[in-house]
Amino acid sequence: MKRICIVGISGKLGQYMVEHALARGYEVNGVCRPESVGKLDRFAGRITIHPGRTDDRAVIAKATEGCDGVLVVLAPWGVQDYASGTARAVLDLAPPAARLVFSCGWHISRDGRDRYGWKIRAIVAIGGPILRALRLVDLDDQVRATDLVFASSRDWTVVRGSDLEEGESEGLPVWARHVGDPILASNLTRRTDFALFMVAALTDPALIREAPAITGRNGASVRANAPQVTGAVQARQ
Repeated sequence: MKRICIVGISGKLGQYMVEHALARGYEVNGVCRPESVGKLDRFAGRITIHPGRTDDRAVIAKATEGCDGVLVVLAPWGVQDYASGTARAVLDLAPPAARLVFSCGWHISRDGRDRYGWKIRAIVAIGGPILRALRLVDLDDQVRATDLVFASSRDWTVVRGSDLEEGESEGLPVWARHVGDPILASNLTRRTDFALFMVAALTDPALIREAPAITGRNGASVRANAPQVTGAVQARQ
């Protein structure tokens, strides 16, 4: 892994991914809206920025050219298929051998075997239609986006994040294949560790065509259900 592209690089998660990628010696390209380029000033001279919408196919083609991996923040902004347009552009235009790692929320399900708590169900059932009516966010578009990924034969990973907090890194989060696994109950991850998991997934063959749901490794649910977690991520069925 030598060169990667971060699609959605200017957000908090994207900037943490930059830090982890540079620490590993990767050459970093990034895509963000032109008005957000200034958020990346602290990385000046160390990354290459391609200003544009993340669903702009010409921008994605140029930014991912020659990349060994692509990290994608699937943001459900607006009601114009932004997340699914971004996923489609990356799936269609990134180099054929590139590892693709996408981020989204826990409400995505690959096989329908996830068991959601009341909080996620309420956000999707009540908050989703309100946000869509206000033309702010379309949670269903993240579902459409990840359905495109799941149907792809490419080497992809879809990382489903928990609630996030700031703070020093605790190390790689633990993961399970299905929401509802007791190990995930703490439902809280340091934002920098979410980004760390994304970057680590680029070189982890065990995560190819997986949709891991993650939580921070120091949560009470992890200590109760996987007390021997060490340096490696804990995979759960």
